[in-house]
Amino acid sequence: MREAYHVELEQLAQHLAGMSAQVADAMEQATTALLDTDLALAEKVISNDAKVDDARAECEEQAYALLALQAPVATDLRTVLAAIHAAESLERMGDLALHVAKTARRRHPDPVLPEQVRTYFAQMGEVAVKLARQTQSVIQTKDVDAARSLESDDDQVDDLHRHLFTVIMDKDWPHGVAAAVDVTLLGRFYERYADHAVSVAKRMVFVVTGKMPGYGPDEDL
Repeated sequence: MREAYHVELEQLAQHLAGMSAQVADAMEQATTALLDTDLALAEKVISNDAKVDDARAECEEQAYALLALQAPVATDLRTVLAAIHAAESLERMGDLALHVAKTARRRHPDPVLPEQVRTYFAQMGEVAVKLARQTQSVIQTKDVDAARSLESDDDQVDDLHRHLFTVIMDKDWPHGVAAAVDVTLLGRFYERYADHAVSVAKRMVFVVTGKMPGYGPDEDL
C-alpha cells in the first residue's frame, strides 16, 4: 500500500511538471504570435488553454484524494499542499499566455507592438519561457538551489517591464493611447507570468525544507 501511495505522489509531481511544459509552450507560441502577427498560432494557444484548465482540475482531484484517503504527514503533506497551490499558479500562467494570444488576435491583421518595443517583448518572452521550463525541472528534481536561482531571471523580466514604462511615458511617444494601453497590459502579463513561475519554485523549496521563502511586495496577487 505504501509503495502504491508513493507512486501516486510521484504521479502528482509528474502532472505538475506536465502543466509547466504546457504553459511554457503556450507562452512561447503566444509570444511568436504577438511578434509575427500569426493568427493561426494565436488561435492554437487560445484553443489549448482548456487543456491547462483540465490539467489543473486533474491535479487538484488527485491531491484532494490523497489528503482524504492517505492522511499524509510531514514531507508528504507538504508535497500535496504544494501541488494544490502550484497547480493554481500554473493555470494562471496559462491564462496569462492566453491573454497575450487574445491581444494578438484582437489586433490582427495589424501588429500589436510598435517597432521600438518589440525587442523588449522578445526578451521578456524568452525569459518567461525559460522560467517555466526551469520550473518544470525543479518540480521533477526538487533541486532547492535551482529553485532559488529562478529569482535572478525573474528580476530580468521586472527590469524590462519597468523600462517599458519609461518608453511609453516619454513625451515623444508617437503611437497614441491605444498602443500605450496594449503595451502596458502586455508587459503586466509577462511580469505576472514570471512571478507565478517563481511562486511554484518556492513551493518546491517548501516541500524540501519545510520553510516558505519570502515573497516580494506583490507576489501574492
